[in-house]
Amino acid sequence: MLTLEQIRRQGLQALRERLGSAGMIRFLAQFDNGGGDYAKDRHEWVDRTSLAEIRESSRRPKRRKKT
Repeated sequence: MLTLEQIRRQGLQALRERLGSAGMIRFLAQFDNGGGDYAKDRHEWVDRTSLAEIRESSRRPKRRKKT
């Protein structure tokens, strides 16, 4: 029976062999929960933003990012 460390190493090796290093990283990034408290952060933003400000920002044209 494999240890958790052996499973982890073999799994990463299999991903790297099949997807390449960049693909492996992109695949693993899907499972990162990130940090912080989104609900708390959102409430802080929402609580200091008026409904009029939200309406105004929705009327403004979106700025395109340069690539």
